[in-house]
Amino acid sequence: MDSSLRNLVGSTVGLIPVRVRRGAAMGARWTLYPWTSYWRGTHEPAIQRVICELGDGDIRGWSCWDLGAHFGIYSIALALRAGPMGQVAAFEPNPASFKRLERHRRMNGLFWLKTYQAAASDRTATSELLTYGNLGSPSTHLRFDGEVPSAQSAPIVIRVLRLDDLVESGELRPPRFVKLDVEGHGHKALDGMMGAVANARPVLIVALHSPEEAEGVLGILQPLGYRWAPIGAPPSSPGAMVGGDYLFTP
Repeated sequence: MDSSLRNLVGSTVGLIPVRVRRGAAMGARWTLYPWTSYWRGTHEPAIQRVICELGDGDIRGWSCWDLGAHFGIYSIALALRAGPMGQVAAFEPNPASFKRLERHRRMNGLFWLKTYQAAASDRTATSELLTYGNLGSPSTHLRFDGEVPSAQSAPIVIRVLRLDDLVESGELRPPRFVKLDVEGHGHKALDGMMGAVANARPVLIVALHSPEEAEGVLGILQPLGYRWAPIGAPPSSPGAMVGGDYLFTP
């Protein structure tokens, strides 16, 4: 399917409302296309099971953060489970993905879900999101360590936020759960929320994409007494913690 036809489908047929069939967000209102695995309930089933088991199945009133929310399947799931006495914050810097995230929030009437068109980082400023000319890709990302932006990377300017600032200002509650999947930038995001993590000691799901990210995440969470376990197949060694999802518990 060429890009013009794909855009047409995404902006018309793709917006047909459906219901999430199963999984952590079962019953939520959703849109048909793309990423049909979201509403079919087949996306990352192991992670969905972990989310369903949080708080022994009851997270009413919890504060949860979704860093790298994409279309918001986990944001919606967490908000439905936390209920109106809870608070969920979703962070997504890609403007195309954020637009669909916002649509899903509105479709489900989740006023306690706060959405931010921004990336979590170690500072509050602006930065560049590298898109490589495809905003529809889930792999748009902030610059990897050593990555040099070019015309081919088609960077766009985005906001980056230090989440401790939002907690200290009273805008966000400290989290009891964090899902962190930010394409190699997880250690920077954690660095900007160290105060909240140290004080609230949330459960975290972290997706690791590079050795630098894995080393940085472990360097922050291990001194705080966190234990980790792979979600799915275990790595061959701690140094192999790349390309997988991990559950960190205090």
